[in-house]
Amino acid sequence: MKKFNLISTLFIAIACLTIACKKDKGTDEGMVQSAKDFTAKFGAQQQNLQINASALPQTVTLAGGTKINFPAGSLTKGGVAVTGMVTVEAIEVLKRSTVLFTGANTNHVSGAPLASDGFIFLDVKANGSSVDQNLAVPVKIAIPAKREGSTQLWIGVDQNDKPLVAAGNNQMAWQAPRPQANGVGQKEVNAANSAFTFDFGALGWINCDVFYSYSNPKTTITVEVTNNPGTMASFHAYSGETYVFFCPKGSNVAAQLYTPAGANKVKSYDNTMPVGVQGRMLSFSIKNGRFYYAAQEVTISAGQNIALSLSETTEAAVQNAINSLDSY
Repeated sequence: MKKFNLISTLFIAIACLTIACKKDKGTDEGMVQSAKDFTAKFGAQQQNLQINASALPQTVTLAGGTKINFPAGSLTKGGVAVTGMVTVEAIEVLKRSTVLFTGANTNHVSGAPLASDGFIFLDVKANGSSVDQNLAVPVKIAIPAKREGSTQLWIGVDQNDKPLVAAGNNQMAWQAPRPQANGVGQKEVNAANSAFTFDFGALGWINCDVFYSYSNPKTTITVEVTNNPGTMASFHAYSGETYVFFCPKGSNVAAQLYTPAGANKVKSYDNTMPVGVQGRMLSFSIKNGRFYYAAQEVTISAGQNIALSLSETTEAAVQNAINSLDSY
């Protein structure tokens, strides 16, 4: 009887241990269960740096080499000069793969593709809340340049031309810092000393991009995603599970298609995709801890309709496919 009780007790202990292990595994913070988890884990990470607002000017250098100089008098809160220690919160997106991992894009607000020279997010917090987004004195930003020539400056907005935040169904787009009806006010910056260096008068999403240069006629394309386990994802996957991108060969473009065109269908903005361009149309989706991917090499043609069929795959396979775009 004692032997039976001992065996029973041992069995129960092992069973409890097994259940506990499964529970721990199921709640592992490193496990990706959704597209939102995916962008949080593999997308550009927030960098936090401390500076003394009472001792400006000060310069911070981000992990990817971006430098930001805060001049004297630049930081205010409610119009009053900020003093003491503040936290600079920054995000760098300097590679095409990072654009996709972050759930972002290089779409102009008109829908035209932009070729990215890199973009950042910048905020400054004093006592836990943001300082004035419109700066009293512009900051000086230097983003590493991988080419010669000039670039243009943009700010991140949502589809309603409001400052971009990850919320609801917001999608990322880029517009000129001081938009006017005729586009006047857009600023160009020349590369010098391996950097695009410029003054910028506001915090938020800040971009160095040029319009994707291709003189061929433009068209509208439609992509149908079959076997789609979820819905189309918004900026940073705040909602939805599935992304669709067009990535041209040899250009740092990540054009996201998100305009609804029917069940599991999205389209480009009207007459924005250059006919004759070769590239990769791809889709990926993450839902309930499962990963899906589809890709097709395409040449853009007038009024093109493309079908992508998502197949279940692994987290590593999706990562590798996205990373490969940096040399595509």
